[in-house]
Amino acid sequence: MAFYYSEPSRTFNEYLLVPGYTSEECIPDNVSLTTPLVKFRKGQEDCPITLNIPLTSAIMQSVSNDKLAVALAKEGGISFIYGSQSIKDEAAMVKRVKDSKAGFVVSASNLTPNDTLADVIALKNKNGFSTVAVTEDGTATGKLVGIVTSRDYRVSRMDTNTLVKDFMTTIDKLVTAPEDTTLHEANDIIWEHKLNSLPIVDRNGHLMYFVFRKDYAEHKEYPRSMLDANKRYIVGAGINSRDYKERVPALVEAGVDVLCIDSSEGYSIWQKRTIDFIRERYGDKVKVGAGNVVEGEGFRFLAESGADFVKVGIGGGSICITRATKGIGRGQATALIDVAAARDEYFKETGMYVPICSDGGIVHDFHMTLALAMGADFLMLGRYFAGCDESPTNKLMINNQFVKEYWGEGSNRARNWQRYDLGGKTDLSFEEGVDSYIPYAGSLHDNVEKSLYKVKSTMCNCGVTNIPDLQKNAKLTVVSATSIVEGNYHDVILRTNT
Repeated sequence: MAFYYSEPSRTFNEYLLVPGYTSEECIPDNVSLTTPLVKFRKGQEDCPITLNIPLTSAIMQSVSNDKLAVALAKEGGISFIYGSQSIKDEAAMVKRVKDSKAGFVVSASNLTPNDTLADVIALKNKNGFSTVAVTEDGTATGKLVGIVTSRDYRVSRMDTNTLVKDFMTTIDKLVTAPEDTTLHEANDIIWEHKLNSLPIVDRNGHLMYFVFRKDYAEHKEYPRSMLDANKRYIVGAGINSRDYKERVPALVEAGVDVLCIDSSEGYSIWQKRTIDFIRERYGDKVKVGAGNVVEGEGFRFLAESGADFVKVGIGGGSICITRATKGIGRGQATALIDVAAARDEYFKETGMYVPICSDGGIVHDFHMTLALAMGADFLMLGRYFAGCDESPTNKLMINNQFVKEYWGEGSNRARNWQRYDLGGKTDLSFEEGVDSYIPYAGSLHDNVEKSLYKVKSTMCNCGVTNIPDLQKNAKLTVVSATSIVEGNYHDVILRTNT
């Protein structure tokens, strides 16, 4: 006879936090949101990678590219570059993030001396940058021969066919700095010479980076940035259980900090074999998360297989239709509570703390706090980040509203059959995700700041100032359908502006 769970499968919307005692220390400015990303011996050693905020971006084409990865790393979180692309392209994205050393920017706008003013204008319209590096071969790392800024040309007074070499600021008139220049030294040079940008060149005159005056304030603005020992942004990447023998080495060589097996269902031999390969080749030096699972048995399997963290959630994403098409999954709240209990039991038995990631089901900001209270160490968000400026999708006007495109990895558009691999034929037999639009949300920074302030405020209401204490001391209550209605505005007529 089949096994039946006695409790229903519940979502975040079916729970509320009950306030605790709020002391004078419980103010948002005192709340720490640091949290472990990968496994460690809790109480005996520090976690190798600690997030400064408990947010990661989903392994999706419509969410996590190199641009969003840098933006989220500045906030203190981490992105997992999507793996449903060629190995070469994914590794290149990872490398671009790692090359974006904090304060040292790889040139994104590059031309040759024989390009024209029309090319400069087109490049500026495309990416919005006013500083263009002029190199011999037109690449970001070619031999620097000059730069072009808005001060070097006037569109109204010049022929657009004018060659770049005829109006650029040539190398002999530029202030540059050698490759071993520190960020502090670079900023001193910028202020001393009243520069807007400082090219960093190697001993052969090849361009390496730019340091911009405008970034000085930015460095002060993002004190939580996720940086490695070389002041480069930390970045993750998704892998699958098919081509991992080729994909993993390429990503490691590109400098990836942590990997994650991207699968709709992780309690499988395929994930174990992927982890086994990584452990045999790299030992514990390469960190890899696994999942997704929705109950304790699946967690223990992946933890014992060597996973550095485990993702929780099947079918809860806003664009996921796995539950509707296959009838498998579990309410995100119930799944998270079950897996968190298994994680704590595994820690008691082994002394190894394996963090869990809540993936899916986050609709409102307060769901973030609920997920953390239920035991999640960090969250993985797709729709939330897809609406931001930094996501790779198009911003469109639909029905007089700005929207951004958002599609699931199980949709026909993504055709990411590897994520749903069951060891059989290599194609997408049916869709497990949809293609959609979501409201445009603006800058990632503004959204994260607002959401996390709500999280901190709620934690203060619960009488805690860090995530471990929230997990230990939170009091949660199941709410009725009537209570959910009562929790929103009701029995009033809203005023509208006329």
